[in-house]
Amino acid sequence: MPLTLPFSLAAGLPDALSSLTLAAEPGAADRTLVVVFLRGGADGLSIAPPLGDPDYRRLRPLLGIEARECLALDGFFGLHPLLKPLEKCWKNGDLALVHAAGSDDDSRSHFVAQDLMEHGGNSVAGGWLGRWLGAMAARSDAAQGGLPALSLGTNLAESLRSAPSASVLQSLDDLGLGADAAAVRPALEDLYAGDEMLGPAAHQACTALDRLAQVRGAPYTPAAGAEYSADAFSQGLRLLARLIKAGVGVQAATVDLGNWDGHALQPTLIAPLLRALGGGLSAFAADLGPKLATTSVVVMTEFGRRVGENSALGCDHGRGGAMFVLGGGVAGGVHGRWPGLTDTALDGPGDLAVTSDYRDVLAPVLLRHGDAGALAAAFPGRTGAALAL
Repeated sequence: MPLTLPFSLAAGLPDALSSLTLAAEPGAADRTLVVVFLRGGADGLSIAPPLGDPDYRRLRPLLGIEARECLALDGFFGLHPLLKPLEKCWKNGDLALVHAAGSDDDSRSHFVAQDLMEHGGNSVAGGWLGRWLGAMAARSDAAQGGLPALSLGTNLAESLRSAPSASVLQSLDDLGLGADAAAVRPALEDLYAGDEMLGPAAHQACTALDRLAQVRGAPYTPAAGAEYSADAFSQGLRLLARLIKAGVGVQAATVDLGNWDGHALQPTLIAPLLRALGGGLSAFAADLGPKLATTSVVVMTEFGRRVGENSALGCDHGRGGAMFVLGGGVAGGVHGRWPGLTDTALDGPGDLAVTSDYRDVLAPVLLRHGDAGALAAAFPGRTGAALAL
């Protein structure tokens, strides 16, 4: 059931919100939020098939997944067999599923839907994650460390636009001062030492550089026997786990897993992506060990696929999709409201209806990592019903 929670601060903190205890938990600055974006419109009905819905196999006679092949979740939903590595996370209560999730955009355009979702709404400047980090940086008890925000890959995620500081990297070699580091590093700290505004940030950055130099120089073996595959997604999570455990101040990170646009031969197209997603997240959770308690991973996509399969054994652009939240503090299990797949329940040309706005899934996660003020900065002017997860 959703917890009704207005989080608009457009005209000051509402009385209904100010009466709630929503202050950041102790150590909020030591927490890490990871956003995994499945670009291309991932098919939530394959990722987490609604096995208990009698219309599922009617609408997908060829692409529907058999219950006996799936990892059973709650007696109604299952997980795709290639996501079986997440079974331990599910049984431990560290994984939550929100089905029929999405945004209020009904364009069914990858570019429009991704843009609006990463910006956090219409007519807002920057990305929702960047605004949240800016609000967190303004808190005296949550000052950002030397490496507060990361995009793993080659491009800065739009959600991180307007962040006070963000880095794009593919390897530890991307972080450093190069061959002249020994001479440049003390010179940089001396340069800003007397600056009241920039001095503390420069000191934090130099401290992070020192720590990163130590990390680069030490061999890394994932903990708890975690095994990462060679794909870029899994290797990005491996690098992120290493940085989180190194304590370099990572508050937020984005990781993409793309090419989910399954208009034709969808099972063949998404199989390696599902394998990377399940294996990568499972290894990441195991590798973090105790750090998973202070790490939240949100898995999201711009929209789901059409419920009915097409003649090319694929599914066209749809509306509602599936979101996951993995990590410390989450109320594991299935959340949100399932709208059903009857013809009268479908949206538009035959899509799963959206019953949980993605911002209402993110809201409880952001509250665990910050406070109501930072949440309102992330999604200005919005009044939502945060899910209790």
